[in-house]
Amino acid sequence: MEQRPSLLASIFRMTCPRCREGRMFPNAMYSRKFMQTRESCPCCGQSFVIEPGFFLGSAYFSYFFNGALLLAIALYLHYSNTTITIGAMLISILVVVFGLLPVTLRFSKSLWIHLFVRYEGPWREIRRLGE
Repeated sequence: MEQRPSLLASIFRMTCPRCREGRMFPNAMYSRKFMQTRESCPCCGQSFVIEPGFFLGSAYFSYFFNGALLLAIALYLHYSNTTITIGAMLISILVVVFGLLPVTLRFSKSLWIHLFVRYEGPWREIRRLGE
């Protein structure tokens, strides 16, 4: 019997919530099409396009993650013993936030779909959807 993949591992690896094996994103993290999601899971057939505008809710998670990241960076820069100007602080925050944009947006989509689709087992043991 195979060990059940953990929910957190599936969210962070950005795999299908139903089988926790198929990749949600076909392209590399830092490519032009970093937000393009597959139509369905290549393993179990779970649709990643559940309804039009489904991933709009993931924008709330992305907003929260970026806000927390901004706050952490601002507090670090404020309380560090180095002298830094407001301009340098803003530039460093923007570089970090925009540099991590593909990560936060993909993670938000992964977290969002995992809230709505339940794990059913390894793809070899469940019925493939869409056939």
